[in-house]
Amino acid sequence: MIRSCYIHIPFCKKICSYCDFCKLFYDTGYVLSYLDSLDEEILKNYQEEELNTIYIGGGTPSCLSICELKYLFSILSRFKRSKDCEITIEANFDSITKEKIDLFLEFGINRISFGMETTHEWILKKMNRSLDLSYVKEIICYCREKGLTNINLDLMYAFPGESIQEVEEDVSFLLSLDVNHISTYSLILEEHTSLYLQHSSLVDEDMDARMYQRICEMLKDYVHYETSNFAKDGKYSRHNLCYWNNWEYYGFGLGASGYILNIRYANTRSMTHYLQGNYRYQEEKLSTYDKMEYEVILNLRTKWGISKNKFFQFYGKNLEEVYPYQKLIDQGYLIEKDDNIIIPYSYWYLSNEIIVKLLEGCCYE
Repeated sequence: MIRSCYIHIPFCKKICSYCDFCKLFYDTGYVLSYLDSLDEEILKNYQEEELNTIYIGGGTPSCLSICELKYLFSILSRFKRSKDCEITIEANFDSITKEKIDLFLEFGINRISFGMETTHEWILKKMNRSLDLSYVKEIICYCREKGLTNINLDLMYAFPGESIQEVEEDVSFLLSLDVNHISTYSLILEEHTSLYLQHSSLVDEDMDARMYQRICEMLKDYVHYETSNFAKDGKYSRHNLCYWNNWEYYGFGLGASGYILNIRYANTRSMTHYLQGNYRYQEEKLSTYDKMEYEVILNLRTKWGISKNKFFQFYGKNLEEVYPYQKLIDQGYLIEKDDNIIIPYSYWYLSNEIIVKLLEGCCYE
């Protein structure tokens, strides 16, 4: 049963130098046509399920005008929502206003995710971003005053030339804002991004690991529930837990991806094709083996790991029968806790390597 939905808004006022997501410069002439096509895609594919989470991402959804946001929300109002539906919207501080926050609340937005990334001017300049720290505080305060208290802030680290001290200063600023969710991401140089084309160099692996460890130390009062995500007061991202639990979800919009009826799909990144109604670009029909592999990769990113009972219920096989894990337990790379197989916290930085080792031992035929 599909209980979650992702909506992609690809428009940005600025293109960040590191971003490989599906995005294009904001052009008011395109927005209404895009929203018309988004409406058509939803009408053709949404099957009237009651949704537990809706996530409006981008791009930069907050760069839309008030009128454009009202049209977007009128389209999304066709979704049936559970009483406690989590509705998240992404925003940047250079395009958010108090009037837009009021509109978010009017529609029912109850979670907001701000892309902050860093507080350091020289890094912001390299990223092609801008940030007014006093305005950040003002907007966070306004959200709370209006009752929009479920707030996430994104932090990016390991930028070329960045020091551990600068990462510490960023985290200290986040802590001063006392939000209930923080997402942290180590910079990846993706092909076709401005940073990649400038032949930028990443920090070395040892420095990256030290930065990650320091962030974890400073966020010790948060629950580190997924390799890149920290929450307190139980305010996990319920939408992202849909992904990590390998549950099915809708993906609507340019470049969006979804998972429905054993098919993982990706929408076209061509605005021309999308406006013509040619939404889907790629579909992958999953075999039982594929689904089990996704289960391992996604579940092991979290502090809960893989449930052996759940695995058996879904696939009719014991986890160890398919992925012999005893050797990794003996080596200390996995631990068994009640029903679950988990990567020990001390090895989270190496989680990708551990997952690969587990997958390489697959015995499924």
